[in-house]
Amino acid sequence: MKVILLEDVKSKGQKGEVVSVSDGYARNYLLPHKLAVRATSQGMNELKNRQVAEEKRKETELEEAKKQAQTLSGLQVTVKVKSGENGKLFGSVTNKEIADTLKSQHHLNIDRKKIVLPEPIRNLGSFRLEVKVYPEVTATLNVKVEEE
Repeated sequence: MKVILLEDVKSKGQKGEVVSVSDGYARNYLLPHKLAVRATSQGMNELKNRQVAEEKRKETELEEAKKQAQTLSGLQVTVKVKSGENGKLFGSVTNKEIADTLKSQHHLNIDRKKIVLPEPIRNLGSFRLEVKVYPEVTATLNVKVEEE
């Protein structure tokens, strides 16, 4: 029996694939657990429509990510912290603080996990950080750490 998988099924295939399985496996496991539907002409049309809609959604997300990366590349975020002698900070500046400052200064919501910070910033100065906006889209953010 040919079925369209609605979820990833171990050793059978991934979501959206049309696979041939034994009749008993389809009737007793895949169909009752809503892991697959029969591969009828109506089901195939729905699968095509779903794939087209998914591609269109991904394209719009990619365009939005490129726009966001372009706006991020021109920004400078200034983080004010307390520091001791020789520009050494009391504590450190983390990606969470940078994301919060970016939200308060420029009204942009960026997830802190997308800001690539190899190690916390422990000195005053200017730094260039990479922000992974989308899997293939990155932006460079200028961060300036100043004393309060």
